[in-house]
Amino acid sequence: MSTAARLSASPRTDSGKGVARTLRRDGRIPGIIYGRTRQTKALSISAQEFERLLERVAAETTVIEVTLDGATSRTLIREIQRDPIRRHILHVDFQELVAGEKVTVRIPIVLQGIPEGVRTAAGILSQVIHELECRVDPSNMPSRITVDVTDIAIGHSIHVGEISVPEGVDVLDDAGETIAIVAAPRAEEAPPPAGVEPEVPVEPELIRKPKEEEEGAEAVEEE
Repeated sequence: MSTAARLSASPRTDSGKGVARTLRRDGRIPGIIYGRTRQTKALSISAQEFERLLERVAAETTVIEVTLDGATSRTLIREIQRDPIRRHILHVDFQELVAGEKVTVRIPIVLQGIPEGVRTAAGILSQVIHELECRVDPSNMPSRITVDVTDIAIGHSIHVGEISVPEGVDVLDDAGETIAIVAAPRAEEAPPPAGVEPEVPVEPELIRKPKEEEEGAEAVEEE
């Protein structure tokens, strides 16, 4: 289950690209906090504090207690915008949570165990999807969903509808979607027997004359 983390924020009255650049030069990240029962409010947070927070929590599934103007709100991080080249954080959106109201989140999938097809037949395990879209009460939100793959044989797979999820978690993905599959090992091409030279492809014999020769022959006949 996710554990709440804490973050301090400062109100932000000005907006625009120039203000945002100034904040980033000062080591702060612009952002907003919004919710069904509150007006959207602009804020800024310490870039260093936020980066450290991301190193120890799962951003999408951790409740963040944001303190702003002396009041603390339970929130989820809904969007983190990054510079496409330098990967610096440019902006953060926080959604305020309402007690008893479910939210839609993407929860990571973690595979557990060694499949039968891998143990007994050197099969290859491939994970097809890595997250599940779920509706869940934030107060009872798991940080991950563990999927047991121990019984998967060669050529078999496990689907969304076959897994167990914690109580209170509603999976929104299609039940038939494949989570993981065990494929047969790739067949290796056998080397030729000792002393036998591999066959070299032979150039096909040219049956008809090249166009230039034909034209030359026609010219001789005409003479």
